[in-house]
Amino acid sequence: MIEVENLSKIYGSTSALKKVSFAVQQGEILGFLGPNGAGKTTTMRILAGYLPATSGTVKIAGYDVQANSMAVRQLTGYLPETPPLYPEMTVEGFLFFVAKIKRVPAGVRGDKVKLTMERCGLLNKRKVLIKKLSKGYKQRVGIAQALVHDPLVIILDEPTVGLDPRQIIEVRRLIQSLAYDHTIILSTHILPEVSMICNRVAIINQGEIAAIDTPEEMSYRLAGGWGYEVEIEGEPRAIDIGLSLLEQISGVQSLEYIKLEHENRCRVQIKCLPQMESGREIASTIFSTGLDLLELCRTRATLEEVFLGLTTDENTENSSTDIFEAEDGVTIDSNVDVRKNRNKVQDIWGDENETEAE
Repeated sequence: MIEVENLSKIYGSTSALKKVSFAVQQGEILGFLGPNGAGKTTTMRILAGYLPATSGTVKIAGYDVQANSMAVRQLTGYLPETPPLYPEMTVEGFLFFVAKIKRVPAGVRGDKVKLTMERCGLLNKRKVLIKKLSKGYKQRVGIAQALVHDPLVIILDEPTVGLDPRQIIEVRRLIQSLAYDHTIILSTHILPEVSMICNRVAIINQGEIAAIDTPEEMSYRLAGGWGYEVEIEGEPRAIDIGLSLLEQISGVQSLEYIKLEHENRCRVQIKCLPQMESGREIASTIFSTGLDLLELCRTRATLEEVFLGLTTDENTENSSTDIFEAEDGVTIDSNVDVRKNRNKVQDIWGDENETEAE
């Protein structure tokens, strides 16, 4: 559904993206993970047709994003990190406005807006001014505007940023429910978010894809396997014998242990070779020496450990999220309020910098 090949973006002498390539299959949720300034937002903007690439190709449902920009925009829904909302409009009025911009036929526009509000849990807020909504509901409206024209692909840039824990859970559930009918790519730097809702994860660092796989396979493959942690109890001599025998088990790569404050107790961390299932043999060896097995659990590298291993200090990275190039080549600071210079609304992607009224 989404094909990205050798995508590059250069701002002056700074390379924000360096030959990035990946693909997203239909119905899949891909998490785009990286530290601040790694190139996540730049990639999202290019995918949405909001920002042109310096080189490389992006295809959505077979359409080239640059060559068939309008066709791609009909097939995609885009939520920028700052939702493009009009605070003075009601939720329902705003969604009707967006539906018209996105060329939803007048005959079905009302049904589409109602269905979208139902899916996003906004029916009870339909007549409320957007400026009176909580942060969580504003985020729901942002997702709704990306969804109202029933796109094949939904692009979400930091969809849970700034939300409280309850709001985060609600938005995550909403995103998961959308995957049945849509292909979703979301950028984030929140590691638990990726593990909870994404089928696959792509880690980007300094404008380059460092790894792409399922969270489970990435943890397994990049950590070189998994291991076990056990807690045992027994006489000191029996513990020494048990540890010696554990080291001899086929598949055990290394063993570390610490003695606990409780007398005659020891916690052992065992690292195993890839593809080796040694848990049963570990347990039987412990029992055979007369030791008591108090705890045995499998351990593997967390996504956080993988992420830290693949990324560098974010302070050394370029700040690709702070600037972008307009199509005429002018460099623009994305923090500047552009409302004073906007004479007309061309499409919803042009309102990323819209901020709430003071």
